[in-house]
Amino acid sequence: MAKTGDLLVRLYDLPETPADARMAAAGITIRRALPPERYAVRDWILERFNPYWGGEAEMALSQFPTTIWLAIKDGRLLGFACHDASARGFFGPTGVDESVRGQGVGEALLFATLRGMREAGYAYAVIGDPGPVEFYQKRLDAMLIPKSSPGIYRGMLPLPADAEAQQG
Repeated sequence: MAKTGDLLVRLYDLPETPADARMAAAGITIRRALPPERYAVRDWILERFNPYWGGEAEMALSQFPTTIWLAIKDGRLLGFACHDASARGFFGPTGVDESVRGQGVGEALLFATLRGMREAGYAYAVIGDPGPVEFYQKRLDAMLIPKSSPGIYRGMLPLPADAEAQQG
């Protein structure tokens, strides 16, 4: 049975990542979102992921500076990653367009966002109940927080039936 729960990451001890060089070589820019991009980013997320993530992205876009990073190539949004969207000190959500998955975009967004958290003064980050626990454990030496599932998401309101049908 797969482990589930929140993960703890040491931000003061982040490993190096080759993803940054791969993004530069591929012409992909990783940068913090600008407030005027709010609706373009939110709508892109809603088209590809789910309303929960759209809401969290709106929160990240409402902060100043924003707490959402974007991957962009030739004016096209390829992915995003947030922090402080569900709770202070939390990384996520994060998502990458299906057409570029497996090319290091997600890893580059992860590290840009975690570095942003470190620069904001955080020593640790919590990754809230992620799907690929093993990836984070291997790549970041993240530690599973005991008894942390479902964590802050416990008792969350369900999506309306029409939103669930769109995601389905």
